[in-house]
Amino acid sequence: MSALGFNLCNLPPWVIASRHFNDHPQSLEIQGVRQANRHFFGKLAAIESAADRAVVFNDYMSVKYQLHHWQSQTDAARRSLKNSYLRFLRGWMMDSNSVEGAVLKGWVESRMGIPPTFHKIRIPGIHAEEYMTYAMDRTRGSARTNAINAQLDLLYEYCQYELLQRSSLPARNSHLVLYRGTNDANDYDLIENIGRREQIVRLNNLVSFTDNEERAWEFGDTVWEIQAPLTKIFFFDDLLPNSIMKGEGEYLVIGGEYRVRRVMCTV
Repeated sequence: MSALGFNLCNLPPWVIASRHFNDHPQSLEIQGVRQANRHFFGKLAAIESAADRAVVFNDYMSVKYQLHHWQSQTDAARRSLKNSYLRFLRGWMMDSNSVEGAVLKGWVESRMGIPPTFHKIRIPGIHAEEYMTYAMDRTRGSARTNAINAQLDLLYEYCQYELLQRSSLPARNSHLVLYRGTNDANDYDLIENIGRREQIVRLNNLVSFTDNEERAWEFGDTVWEIQAPLTKIFFFDDLLPNSIMKGEGEYLVIGGEYRVRRVMCTV
């Protein structure tokens, strides 16, 4: 935890990354995003349908960042506008260790103050040589984009807004039960053994989970169950219309120290 740095949130990074935050979550806000886009969120408040709100979000992003003007630009500007938040979500789906994955991890690091622990290789710290592999991918991916971190800021705040509107979800500052399948459970940083099936482990700064236990078994011979705070959910598959993750039950969760319970296989 000593390697955590500065962030742009209302809480310091060592709080956000701690197990205590996960047990007793608080609201997270990225500085200035809600205020700068208050008219947009005011418009959302008047729309009852989640599908209609998603269309308004896509339209707002397209206009705010001129994503719909890419065809009329020069080659360099066209590449910049086409490299929108949607490209990086798709890239993560294909490979979380891709250039796009490095940009999403970089957003978590810059906004939440939590550096990654893995990108292609294990990263022991921000001063380690392995960190440069991630940093180079992050720089390469962020180049030729139109304010990608600001786009991801708004995506996170919209996700948080939308989570609170879904009637099937629990109250503010509560949790969702999520699952993660892994083949390398022993390679994670073990913080504490709690019991035969429960541990505190340090997860990467952005991690994929699913709300479907059976699907989690498709990704590894060990399945972990966590209680994910709503405030640490960056994206979920049903957030946007025509999402490539739609129906997969996937959630992108901001990492740190998590209490994980190993699920026993019933087959």
